[in-house]
Amino acid sequence: MRILLVEDDVDLARAVARTLADASFSVDLSHDGEDGLHRALEVEYAAIVLDVLLPGRDGRAVLAALRARGRRTPVLLLTALDSPADAVAGLNTGADDYLRKPFDTGELVARLHALIRRAAGDPSPAVTLGDVRIDLAARRVFKGGREVELTAREFGILQLLAARRGQVVPRTRIGTQLYNDDTDVTSNAIDVHVASLRRKLGADLIQTRRGLGYLIDG
Repeated sequence: MRILLVEDDVDLARAVARTLADASFSVDLSHDGEDGLHRALEVEYAAIVLDVLLPGRDGRAVLAALRARGRRTPVLLLTALDSPADAVAGLNTGADDYLRKPFDTGELVARLHALIRRAAGDPSPAVTLGDVRIDLAARRVFKGGREVELTAREFGILQLLAARRGQVVPRTRIGTQLYNDDTDVTSNAIDVHVASLRRKLGADLIQTRRGLGYLIDG
């Protein structure tokens, strides 16, 4: 899943980005509010991690601008402010969750997964597709009760299609959700990952709609 991280502390931003990448997120970095708002309006991210105290435009102003434009992307605020009133103000502006600094990166990853599941309308940490079971929290997949090893990209595609069961997901949408702008993606990379998923989980799990994209039937 593709995440936008807006944090003006460059060292912290890079450290958090590495943690998110280790958790199989694709991360775009921004270090000021104006640039963060521009990126958030240009790309459909799975979630946004947004610092409150930013140069140019603070995090709450960025969030308010996003919501005013109808963007419902899940947003987790990071704040160094201790007052409960500050947290309430962020939530009232439209934040979905918040963490106070300093924070545990494991908790950040867990909260992001929960936000993305809720945004997809599936708060459960597990999804069952016939004899395939996806443990979203642990990022493990089982077929017929036996665990199947997937790459990070394969899991990301499976998670995206499972969250939109019954809907055709265009290849371009899969690409923008899984890869950041710095990633060199070959034209058939997604097709290769889908072919691998079919070999591992069953040929009928993921269907192709030629010229449109892929879907997992509802």
